[in-house]
Amino acid sequence: MQYKTLKISAFTFVLLTFCNYINAQNTTYWQQEVDYTMDVDIDVKTFQYSGTQKLVYTNNSSDELKRVYYHLFFNAFQPGSEMDMRLQNIADPDGRMVTEDKKSRIAALTESEIGYLHVKSLTQDGVTVTFNEEETILVVELAKPIPPGGKTTFDMTFNGQVPVQVRRAGRNNKDGVALSMSQWYPKLAEYDFEGWHADPYIAREFHGVWGNFDVKLTIDKSYTVGGTGYLQNPQEIGHGYETPGSKIKKQRGKTLTWHFKAPMVHDFMWAADPEYVHDVLQMPNGPTLHFLYKNDEKFQNTWKNVQPLTEKAMNFFNKNIGKYPYEQYSVIQGGDGGMEYAMATLITGGEKPGSVIGTMIHELAHSWFQQILATNESKHEWMDEGFTTFISSLCSNEIREQNKDNPFESSYNNYYYLVKSGKEQPQSTHSDRYDENMPYSIAAYSKGAIFLSQLGYIIGQDKLMQTIKKYYEDFKFKHPIPNDIKRTAEKVSGIELDWYLTDWTQTTNTIDYAINEVSAEGGNTKINIHRIGQIPMPLDVLVVYNDGSQETFYAPLRMMRGEKENPYSQMKRTVLHDITWANPSYTFEINKPLENIKAIVIDPSQLMADIDATNNVWQAETP
Repeated sequence: MQYKTLKISAFTFVLLTFCNYINAQNTTYWQQEVDYTMDVDIDVKTFQYSGTQKLVYTNNSSDELKRVYYHLFFNAFQPGSEMDMRLQNIADPDGRMVTEDKKSRIAALTESEIGYLHVKSLTQDGVTVTFNEEETILVVELAKPIPPGGKTTFDMTFNGQVPVQVRRAGRNNKDGVALSMSQWYPKLAEYDFEGWHADPYIAREFHGVWGNFDVKLTIDKSYTVGGTGYLQNPQEIGHGYETPGSKIKKQRGKTLTWHFKAPMVHDFMWAADPEYVHDVLQMPNGPTLHFLYKNDEKFQNTWKNVQPLTEKAMNFFNKNIGKYPYEQYSVIQGGDGGMEYAMATLITGGEKPGSVIGTMIHELAHSWFQQILATNESKHEWMDEGFTTFISSLCSNEIREQNKDNPFESSYNNYYYLVKSGKEQPQSTHSDRYDENMPYSIAAYSKGAIFLSQLGYIIGQDKLMQTIKKYYEDFKFKHPIPNDIKRTAEKVSGIELDWYLTDWTQTTNTIDYAINEVSAEGGNTKINIHRIGQIPMPLDVLVVYNDGSQETFYAPLRMMRGEKENPYSQMKRTVLHDITWANPSYTFEINKPLENIKAIVIDPSQLMADIDATNNVWQAETP
């Protein structure tokens, strides 16, 4: 099986303000807007920092807002926090967050090792407001309501301490990187058509408000910094950002102030280390790629090899999803495992090239399926992780020349394992509410990837790739929800898909079809197929004859109200009468005698997630 990819014509992407974007789209959709200006001082000896934040907030909703919320993520890294309690009570805690004897690493943090983020003062348009810190959420009672269409300005002072690295952010990670600064600043929570999304930080990922960031970081001048945003003062900073061959304007004192601007993003991450090597790769028809990694011999080979593959991956995603809208992307050694952020990713490791390269491909793909298509990861994590897993599997198969017949095989196997475990929960489960990490991970990554690969089985692979491009074009810089990908696929394919979205994402129903009986019917052959699982599906049935010839029979699902094109153009296809859900038995005839048939197979592509493949095949008895 090969997935076809479609060329897309080049287009010039212009970042627009929210209001102009909405007018251009002529739709009732709205979303909030933020503009951050921050000035932060970092003490690399104590790992403490202090800063000021000016935030201009635009209320594009039709609601009057009397309260706002900020995320204070670093407060999770303290003994007794909700994150700590989750680690102590879940059956399968994240191995990165516990000791060898499965005890919470957070519970053991000392005062100098914990993380914290505290707001010291806060005003609204110059008037002091009342606020209350509730662990990782700051609750703010406004001095005056923000009317629909109104703007207000918040001025804040804050201070924080970088925790010993436990999860994603922190100091002195296992690779020796000094500072991995994600989730480090007071971040305004999202308010949308569902209301406020002020989720406490317990374990999972994030949701943010689109806007512009203007950030100044003052830090020891020996440290090299990389992350979100374009550096505004490269000739003052140097560290590999200056124009090649030019002179650096020397700065007095022991620190440098790095000035970054990031347009139209929903987060801001940075990392810093005094031993970073900084390599730059300028793509001929794409962004500038930055690579920052430890100056350690054991990492050198991997981080050199990852660079040309990053360019290949960027080209693949540009071609198969849509144009990357920024002029820069950075791959940075830091954090733990791999985690995507605006215009950059943090990745650990380097001694095993394959692992780092695979992680890079996955995290780079997140620049489309999260940093640009910004779903609410707490509620719809499968749209973030699953879609990324799907497209990164295709990318790896091509640019790493893996040549797999089914690049999603591991996703299907993981899903089948989950079903057999009896621990599956619906994909609509809030990411923090899964009973264990295992069912969360498989539901998000593997079952989420299958949502797309199986959608290709339903509507056709060409239509699937067209759907992905249209979905990106229609919903970039918005916050799409599950219905949006479904409606996009319906518009592209002309097939109704509400049944698919409902059964696959909101239930734990499964697919299981079986060849129940094959019998002679006069000079013909009668085939009876039985639906065992609750999820209905259209069926591709392959018939192999004794003379080596083959043909397929296609049974559309009536609820689809349409048919896909023949995916096996080299073979004759017969379209059969519709399958209905209420009748578990489906029978059709072939105008060939039974003795001429060698084998019958349901879904030769293996893209339908049938939980029992053993009953999908009938073979003639050998004389």
